[in-house]
Amino acid sequence: MSKAVRRPYSRQHIRISNDNYLWTVAFSTQLHPSSPLLPQPPAQPRTPLVLLHGFGGGLALWAQNLDTLSSCGPVYALDLLGFGRSSRPLFSTDPEGAEEQFVEALEEWREKVGLQEMVLLGHNLGGYLSAAYTLKYPNRVKHLLLVEPWGFPERPENPNHHSIPVWIRAIGAVMSPFNPLAGLRLAGPLGPMLVQTIRSDFKQKYSSVFDDNTVSDYIYHLNAQTPSGETAFKNMTIPYGWAKRPMLERIHQVRADIPISFIYGSRSSIDSNSGYAVRRTRPDVEIIVIRGAGHYVFADQPEDFNQTVLRILTWTEGKTQ
Repeated sequence: MSKAVRRPYSRQHIRISNDNYLWTVAFSTQLHPSSPLLPQPPAQPRTPLVLLHGFGGGLALWAQNLDTLSSCGPVYALDLLGFGRSSRPLFSTDPEGAEEQFVEALEEWREKVGLQEMVLLGHNLGGYLSAAYTLKYPNRVKHLLLVEPWGFPERPENPNHHSIPVWIRAIGAVMSPFNPLAGLRLAGPLGPMLVQTIRSDFKQKYSSVFDDNTVSDYIYHLNAQTPSGETAFKNMTIPYGWAKRPMLERIHQVRADIPISFIYGSRSSIDSNSGYAVRRTRPDVEIIVIRGAGHYVFADQPEDFNQTVLRILTWTEGKTQ
């Protein structure tokens, strides 16, 4: 996946507590003598952008975005604790405890890398965790960007059971004791082919940089390992993907001077209702819908996504000068 990136970057496992580590790539930072990821004064003029991937993903899924986003300032992308090439610890079975582990890992990472402030951008689960981090460490977040975030709305009290196909309900009942991606591992050597079949769309999403099965193979190898973050995610959900601790119940507590932007795809199965719900209590919340994009906005329409994020970064810097 790294072959798609042209700009120079450094990569390293950042060690945090309890023998854990977070796999990180960094762009446009001046190298520090003790670590290739610690910026050395004078600091870069733009606040660093930190990218958090979604459930079952990894930092290389930003392959079509990293060059452009790092063209005007420092960018960091990391594999979340329990995912990708980061360490895979045991997580708490308590949803609040699991969330806390993710958040504290990110805070320890920030301290080790030496960032004072960051623009925090998260997709899917990464969006949920970005919001959770901002709630706990508001002094460290200059702007919160939520890209198709998971886990915001509450599960309806009386969900339309009939709207869920019978076969999905049946599979859900059978698979409920297992982790979400257990089927991929049970497939053994057929796992890569399973990913290629189920997520054949990924080949098209990245066709501008890869003409083979690089992306599906990457996704398979990310999730063929011992589940860790995946298990934590399962413990944070209730059937059919609803969050046990919906973020809409808390996000109004984000400090008022921290801008919040939502980015959605016009063709996504996740609607933008959560963003508008937040804007009812925070009129300054920005909601952007990128035409022609699905849930993976940054891969479906990378040019539009990149320009949208660069515009937000420019606005953020101008606001604080």
